[in-house]
Amino acid sequence: MSTSPAIAARKILNRLHELMASRFAAQQKLNKVVEIIGEELSSEVCSIYLLREGVLELFATRGLKQEAVHVAKLAMGQGLVGTIAANVETLNLDEAATHPDFAYIPETGEELFHSFAGVPIVRRQQSVGVLCVQHVEPRRYEEIEIEALQTVAMVLAELIANAGLADENPLDGRVLETGSNILSGLPIVMGMARGHAVFHQPRITIEHTVAEDVEAERQRVYSAFAKMREQIERMAGASEFGGDGEHQEVLETYKMFAYDEGWARRINEAIDSGLTAEAAIERVQQRTRMRMRQIDDPLLQDRMHDLEDLANRLLRIVSGQLGTAAQLGLRQDAILIARNLGPAELLEYDRRRLKGVILEEGSLTAHVTIVARAMGVPVLGRIRDIRRLVNEGEPILMDVTENRLFVRPTPDMEEAFENKLALTQKRRAAFAAMRDLPSVTKDGTRIELMVNAGLRDDASALDLVGADGIGLFRTEFQFLVSATLPQRERQQRLYKEVLDAAGDHPVIFRTVDIGGDKALPYMRQDEDAIEDNPAMGWRALRLALDRDGLMKAQARALLEAAAGKTLYVMFPLISEPWEFDDAKALIERQREWLAGQRKKLPNAIRYGAMLEVPALAEVLDILLPKLDFLSVGTNDLTQFLFAADRAHPKLAERYDWLSIAILRFLSRIQKACVQYEVPVGICGEMGGRTLEAMALIGLGIRRLSITPASVGPVKAMIRTLELEPLQKEMQRLLTDGTANARQALENWANERQIDLS
Repeated sequence: MSTSPAIAARKILNRLHELMASRFAAQQKLNKVVEIIGEELSSEVCSIYLLREGVLELFATRGLKQEAVHVAKLAMGQGLVGTIAANVETLNLDEAATHPDFAYIPETGEELFHSFAGVPIVRRQQSVGVLCVQHVEPRRYEEIEIEALQTVAMVLAELIANAGLADENPLDGRVLETGSNILSGLPIVMGMARGHAVFHQPRITIEHTVAEDVEAERQRVYSAFAKMREQIERMAGASEFGGDGEHQEVLETYKMFAYDEGWARRINEAIDSGLTAEAAIERVQQRTRMRMRQIDDPLLQDRMHDLEDLANRLLRIVSGQLGTAAQLGLRQDAILIARNLGPAELLEYDRRRLKGVILEEGSLTAHVTIVARAMGVPVLGRIRDIRRLVNEGEPILMDVTENRLFVRPTPDMEEAFENKLALTQKRRAAFAAMRDLPSVTKDGTRIELMVNAGLRDDASALDLVGADGIGLFRTEFQFLVSATLPQRERQQRLYKEVLDAAGDHPVIFRTVDIGGDKALPYMRQDEDAIEDNPAMGWRALRLALDRDGLMKAQARALLEAAAGKTLYVMFPLISEPWEFDDAKALIERQREWLAGQRKKLPNAIRYGAMLEVPALAEVLDILLPKLDFLSVGTNDLTQFLFAADRAHPKLAERYDWLSIAILRFLSRIQKACVQYEVPVGICGEMGGRTLEAMALIGLGIRRLSITPASVGPVKAMIRTLELEPLQKEMQRLLTDGTANARQALENWANERQIDLS
């Protein structure tokens, strides 16, 4: 097929438009549809399967046996057709039988055909059927043929819905549950909230897909684009929390998508094929969703979510259906419910009424997460089918810290929630009262409490919680929220602002830790470098040394930002001493170059390393004499030691920081650092939990870098602790090799009334 996708699709749509306006019955229309597609695509087989009573039924075909119509059936997920419907994905195969999901249906006579292409027929974001074509000769279908099929599938969705031929979208069903329910998901932004369920937006149903006047549809889209961009500009300039911050960079990236010419061009091409403005936007959006399902990289998925958010906004404008909950206004305290949410959409809500957000999707790295954190709105994600489990207006309690969501809570649940909320507020007040008190044990040992940070605004938490400094500043966050590689000047500005906000407190900058599961869309990776285990792959210092231009820019930014101060810098994921040597040498060369340019430089540089790879513990005698300090990253270290993915629910019990194996390993590291007089600290979740922090102090650790919210509880624990008895207890546990050190430590602490709350 040598024509353009727009022309190919338009020829089919023109014929379909006449067909749909005819007086034929629905079955006759479908019989005509497969003939038209087969003729226009020169396809020997064209078939339509529709979802009926949960099963995909062959409804019309050209090329297969006619006696198989309404007889051949496939379950969702069965065979190639069932796979397309279940996954809402496109398949394009030159040899269908080689696909692992291939299933032969004898009654159709399809054994004669080799090549296969199929697209889902989508209605309200779910498959209601499948449109597929087949050829005798093995060949892959051209992209223009696939696009033509996808465009036709949109028109078929309208015909099928109007005729009532397929199952209704299950999301349209009413909520059956009326009793209370407790759900859990992915904690995204911590906090507690109560309010009434509010759905972010009504679903927009596209009733007309085939355009009467292509130019008129194009003008409607142009007008909608102009209005959407005006809205985005207005929101970006009037965000209520104001000031600079990562949320501002998020909005700039978001604006870049709004002005993306490639996106606008794809919508125009869909209009050229004969679709209405609404159908063209939805057509491009469907392709985006299909791409999202094929992308494993969470950061690329987040970028796709931003684009889908804008598509939803554009669709509402062009259809005249502007009523999101934000535009209609919140009348009472609200818990917002959405499949996903874009950063600009969140900014439209009245902060006085918006108490929390629940997402069916969502991730820790999504742009909306950064904005929600800046607004102080708790967010709980990955609550599957939440829009089916909750009716609008029903009461909801959110406790993101405990990963619990109470839907239609009972009086007992409400009472327990209120008690915890009051206790939390009381505890928060108590921690605030001890903000200026030192973190010193009862027998006078000083423990440094520092915070982990990644945002410019995090530096302000130092004084709020009474921390000693920033023990880990994750420099990669600026890279993750940017649409392009951050220029050196932008990096320098961020680092200087963090140092200025920290004042006399030290800030330890970790060089960029990207790659692996934190891949960047603007950094190209080799096609053959797809990683089965990204946590142990091409990431962090390995990537930075390989792409040394990136690290040179960061080194210069850090050096110039810390002019006149002490610069603390540490390198992540070191597995051998030579990696530290190379990284330090790179920074030193940049310092020499800047000195030659008569640039103002730091008064001193302190170099550190992160111990996350167990192999590094075997060469500490080589590495430690070169270091100014060592930080142990307990998150990666523990999963590497146990060969247990920390996110895997079935391995949760094996990922225990109070395992004797972990405690002995950390004790060995601590003793080596004492021998070489190198300060050692812990940065990671382990140090932010009171019981685990107590164990670390008992091992001899004197510096913890934790979340700002953990400083108060850990400081309260330290101030009720006597060090000498704890050290003896830890030594006993390490020697005896108890199977349950956690329980033993809890019992020991409770007997001595140590504050572990």
